[in-house]
Amino acid sequence: MSEAGYRLLDSGDRALTVELGRAVDPAINARVIALDAALRGDLLPLAAPAPRDRPLTLPPPHRPTFGGPIRVVLGPQADGFTADGLRTFLSAPYTLTARADRMGCHLDGPPIAHADGFNIVSDGIVNGSIQVPGHGRPLILLADRHTTGGYPKIATVISADLGRLAQVRPGETIRFAAVAVAEAQAIARAARSALAARLAALVPAGGGALDSAFLLSCNLVGGVVSARAPDPAP
Repeated sequence: MSEAGYRLLDSGDRALTVELGRAVDPAINARVIALDAALRGDLLPLAAPAPRDRPLTLPPPHRPTFGGPIRVVLGPQADGFTADGLRTFLSAPYTLTARADRMGCHLDGPPIAHADGFNIVSDGIVNGSIQVPGHGRPLILLADRHTTGGYPKIATVISADLGRLAQVRPGETIRFAAVAVAEAQAIARAARSALAARLAALVPAGGGALDSAFLLSCNLVGGVVSARAPDPAP
């Protein structure tokens, strides 16, 4: 890092997290840098770090594991697709293409059949809306999405799985699984509780609680010898 900030480099990630805060002028009570408008080599200005005695770490037993299908609630235009189209969406693997950023991500895979065309009267789009344009491949809208759109939306990614979806890299495959609204709400509540538990479990890096689970997760011994064995030959 330079004194002025971080230099923006090429990265496969769609999230940049820094502790130092952004040294930019506030607008509408927020400080924002539009990374999609930044170019490689641009300098991102950063403010001074907040005082902290030691950095924090999350002990291995509390670290989340990721896997399984991306869970969705069908609709609001699920009736705009054929029964075979819905089966394809919920059974086929889809590959994340290079056309992916904070606005959305294009998937490649078997086309999803529309029931009656692919144009609707434009309506609202939420984070995680899955549109299916005329070519039949899903397009998932994300944090920097536009507010309305005219392609039918086959499903919506549940809020608890949005972060996991955002970490998928181009070339990786995902599958979808449908859940009911009530189940999605229960999963969201459980995810918030799990996050609160992880925040409470943070300990100073290099110190903190040294319970048996933490110690067993560390490679503390490089080898074992017997005190009664003869000395090795010089």
